[in-house]
Amino acid sequence: MTYSRWLACQRLTMRSVDGEAAATDCVLVVGLSRPKMAAALLSVMTLSLFLTFHVLYDSAVYSLQSAVVAAGSGNGNMEILTSRMDIGGGAGGVIFSNRVHFPRTSRRLPQAIIIGVRKCGTRALLEMLALHPRVQKAAGEVHFFDRDDNYRRGLEWYRRKMPHSFRGQITIEKSPSYFVTPEVPERIRAMNASLKLLLIVREPVTRAISDYTQLRSHAATASSSSMVNSPQRSFEQLAIRPDGSVNLAYRPLAISLYHTFLLRWLEVFQRPQILIVNGDLLIEDPVPQLHRIEKFLGLEPRIGRHNFYFNHTKGFFCLRNETADKCLRESKGRRHPRVDPTVITKLRRFFGEHNQRFYDLVGEDMGWPEE
Repeated sequence: MTYSRWLACQRLTMRSVDGEAAATDCVLVVGLSRPKMAAALLSVMTLSLFLTFHVLYDSAVYSLQSAVVAAGSGNGNMEILTSRMDIGGGAGGVIFSNRVHFPRTSRRLPQAIIIGVRKCGTRALLEMLALHPRVQKAAGEVHFFDRDDNYRRGLEWYRRKMPHSFRGQITIEKSPSYFVTPEVPERIRAMNASLKLLLIVREPVTRAISDYTQLRSHAATASSSSMVNSPQRSFEQLAIRPDGSVNLAYRPLAISLYHTFLLRWLEVFQRPQILIVNGDLLIEDPVPQLHRIEKFLGLEPRIGRHNFYFNHTKGFFCLRNETADKCLRESKGRRHPRVDPTVITKLRRFFGEHNQRFYDLVGEDMGWPEE
C-alpha cells in the first residue's frame, strides 16, 4: 500500500457514516501490508484497555474501603482480606487491599433482650434500635422463655427464630411477657449469664389505661367476628371495686406494680445488666434515651435526630433511614378512652408507695405524678 492510498483510506474512515466498517477495512489493509505497525497499534490498544480497567477496579476497591472506615469499622458487614499494606503502621494505619470479601451471615442467639413492660413501648424501642447498622432484630415476639411448649423445643429452635446477622452485629428480641413470668429469669441466665436486658417502663396508671384500651379493642374484634355483642365494662368499673378499693386482681393494674416483678430479676442478674428505659421520655424525645442504650450495648452512637420526624396525625415520632420512612402500625398509639379524673387521682395515690419502691430498686426517680 502506498502512502497516498493509506491517506485516502483514513479520509474515507472519517467521512464514512458506517465508520466501524470502514475502519475495519483499513485495519485489514494495514495488517496485510504493514504487520509490524498493526501489531504495535494492537499492543497499545490492549495496554490502554488494561490500564483503564485496572484504574477503575482500584478506585472501586478504595471506595469500598473508605466506606468501611467511615462506618467506624464496627459494622462487620465486610472484611478486607489478603494483599494488604499498612500505611502509617499499627492499628491506626489505613489498610489498602485488592480483595474484598463479604462473609456469610448466620443466625445467632440474642446478646440483648427487651423483657418488658407490656404497653410501655417495647415495639417502638425495638424498631428504633434496628436503625443502628450493628443491630438485627427478631421478627415478632418469640415467647421462648415464657411458654413451656416453646422452651421444650430447645435453644436450637430458639436460634432459628433469630434473624441472620454478620459477625460483630447484635441480635435483639423482645417479648414483654418475659418480665412478669416467674420462670423466665432463670431460663435466660441458663442460656447466657452475661446477657444484657432492657426494661422499658411508663407511668403506671397511663400504662394500665393503655393495657385496658388494647384488651377492649381485641374483645371488640372478637365479638364482631363471633357475631356476639357482649357488654364491655369501663376502666373505672374494672379498676375500682364496689367498696372503693383498688382492684389489684385486675391484670393491667397488677402489671404496673413494677417492683414486685423486678425483685425476681435482681435475684438472678446483676443490676448493671439491666437498663431501665423511660418510655414516657422515649415518646417525647427518642434520641437521648437511644444514646443511653447505645452506650449500654457497647455500640457507637449512630442514631440521631435525622432518623425521626414527628407525625402530627398520629401524634408521635416516626422512623426514617436512608431508604424509607416508617411509622408503627395503626394498633400502636391507640387513643385512650376518657377516664374519670377522680379515679386517676385515686390510682396515682395508690401507686405512689409502690413507685418509690421501684425507684429504690433501680436507683432512679422517674418523677411520676402522685395526683
